[in-house]
Order: sequence, then C-alpha cells, then structure tokens
Amino acid sequence: MADGTTQRVLRLLSLLQQRRVWTGPELAAELQVTDRCVRRDVGRLRDLGYPVLASQGVGGGYQLGAGAALPPLLLDDDEAIATAVSLRLAAGGTVTGAGEAALRTLAKLDQVMPPRLRAEVRALHEATDTLAGGATTVEGEVLMVLARACRDTVRVRFAYADRADVRSERQAEPVRLVATGRRWYLLAHDLDRDDWRTYRLDRMHDVRPTTWRFRPREAPDAAAYVQRSVTASPYRHVAVARVHDTVAVVREKVPPGVGVVDEDPGGDPGWCLLTVGGDDLGWLVLHLAVLGPDIEVLEPDVLRDAAAAMAHRLAAMAAEPMQR
Repeated sequence: MADGTTQRVLRLLSLLQQRRVWTGPELAAELQVTDRCVRRDVGRLRDLGYPVLASQGVGGGYQLGAGAALPPLLLDDDEAIATAVSLRLAAGGTVTGAGEAALRTLAKLDQVMPPRLRAEVRALHEATDTLAGGATTVEGEVLMVLARACRDTVRVRFAYADRADVRSERQAEPVRLVATGRRWYLLAHDLDRDDWRTYRLDRMHDVRPTTWRFRPREAPDAAAYVQRSVTASPYRHVAVARVHDTVAVVREKVPPGVGVVDEDPGGDPGWCLLTVGGDDLGWLVLHLAVLGPDIEVLEPDVLRDAAAAMAHRLAAMAAEPMQR
C-alpha cells in the first residue's frame, strides 16, 4: 500500500477500536473519503487478518469482531508505553509462565517501538526498583479455567489442599477472582457446605469445569470478603482494636492483605476500627503498637495480657544496665 493509503487504513483501524459500531457515512466523514473508499479500506483490513463485520439496517454498520488468530495491534504512544511498563511488571508476576511470555512480548514491542518511545520506557525502567514480595505463583491454565467458569456461570470441581496439605474434593459455583498482590483467590459458593468460601488458587488441583450451568446468587463483595477471610480466618487469634486516627491514614499503614480498617461504629470522629489476625500474640501486640500511642484493644482479652507482658519486657530492656 502507498504511504497515504497505509496511514488512512491505520486511522480506520483506530476508529473501529474506539467505538463499537460505525456507519459507512460516519467513517467516510472522519477519514474525509467516499463511502466506496471506506469499503476498499475495510477490505484491506480484512486481508491483514482483522475481522471487520458489516451489518445492514437500523443500528447496523462496521465493527471489529473476534477472529481465529490475533491480528497486528495498533497502539498510540501512551498505550505503547503503558503496555511496555505493564509487561516489565508482569515479567516478575504471580502466574506461572507469564513472566517468560511477557519478556517475549516485550522484546517484540521493543523491536518495533520508535526510538523516542523506547527511550522513555527504558528511562522509567532504569529509575524503578521492584521489591520481591514473596508472591506465590499459580498455573496460568488454572487461572484461565476459573476465569471462563466465572464468565460462563459454570460449576467447577477440584481438589483442595488445606494448610496441612490434606486434600478434599470440592464442587463450587465460582463468582470472582481476587488478586492480593501476593496470591490469587477464588470467591465461590461451596455446594457441599452451602456457604460462601474463598480458595487459594495455589492450593487448587485438577481444576475442571462441568457442563452444569448455575443461576447466579446474590454474592457478597468479592474483594471485601476475600480481604476479611485472609486477614482473620486463617489465624489462631483475631484482634479488634480502636485506633485514634482516620481510616485513610491507618489504611496507608496496614496493607489490605494484613488487616481490615473500618469506620468506628460508635461514630467517634478521629477513630477507626482495625481487625487483624495472627498466630502469635506478641506479634499482634507489636503490630498494633507501631500504629500510634492511642489504641484500645476491644478483643481478645488475652491480647491485653500479652500487651502488659510485652510492656514489662520493654521496660526491662530500657533500664540502665547493671554494673558488673
């Protein structure tokens, strides 16, 4: 194609990606060409592998459809930079095999990216460090099977391993996937227990969809439900405390995967409620103590006893050493 035609076809593709349906006259007006020229350019896109669909009648027009193979992608400057940065982050992600795929895709993108954009992406990458968070990886196939089951409202069967690695067979109606940054979770209605459950994807084995479709139930908020599950239920002790600070400030100090921060139910201004779990009372005391001087432990009672014991030990540490 000549340079002018190429630019026009790329512009046409960009328009089709921006809106679901365009009429021929609308595209012709945007491109400042005739309807016949639009039809020829649509044919050129189809030759390149883009499934451009055409429909007649009211509400009809041209639209991009899903094809059998992935055609070339058209990205503007901001989209190209965002994609490259996301791929660099995905290279160290939590999905098995995604890192290698991200690096391969990044290499392809870097090869065709204009020098000015390549320089911006590299400058951002060189100015950024990433801390390893001890993330647990999951199989990409498990992730995709569950995502499709959530989308299609199809029941799934799987083997689930508890903390002692004891496996049991489960059947559930999957609703949402939730990523915490370190792990992936599934919110689903467990059919055998007739209740909502959260499942860690790295503990799920032999995940398989059934042919049984289900009617969606009224589900709890997935992110909030998973957050409460991972911050409380897995632990021996669950602490509830009032903290003299705003919800926004405490949430900056307590990550979502560690504790749940709510408004104070008593409506006391300047106070909020923190729920956090732990297997060690001493760890809980220290975790709460670093949040500030004004903290009221509501439950459990044994946490107050642990705080008193910790205060005694800290006072002993702060004393002047004895002369020997």
